[in-house]
Amino acid sequence: MEQYTVDQAAERLGLHVKTVRAYVRDGRLKAVKVGRRYRIARQDLEAFAGLPEPPRPRRHVEASSIVQIDGIGRAEMDRLSTLVIAAVASGPHGPRVQLVYDEDRAHLKIVVLGDLEPSAQLFRIIDALTKESS
Repeated sequence: MEQYTVDQAAERLGLHVKTVRAYVRDGRLKAVKVGRRYRIARQDLEAFAGLPEPPRPRRHVEASSIVQIDGIGRAEMDRLSTLVIAAVASGPHGPRVQLVYDEDRAHLKIVVLGDLEPSAQLFRIIDALTKESS
């Protein structure tokens, strides 16, 4: 938490130090006494000065997952990967997807990184596509 001395607060407010001390003693400006000096929290100084609070950053939640599909041949992998890429490309805020295929082991990994709901929708699509081909 950022704090100011009375001198720093006075400078920021463009007031005399004695005026700021009087505001603190009167209780008009919230401050905490540390030893023999006052400390004024940035939020309290901004509230006193009538400055708007800065907007809080919007919380962002993301998922990163790997879908592993074993026993998938080249033709089926091509079809599945085309449909997965098309599903991601159809939405403006779809998850980022990377596909890794090991033909010798008939093994496909789909790496998904993105917001929760679009990722969940993609997982439902992958689930439906893998069920219809089995």
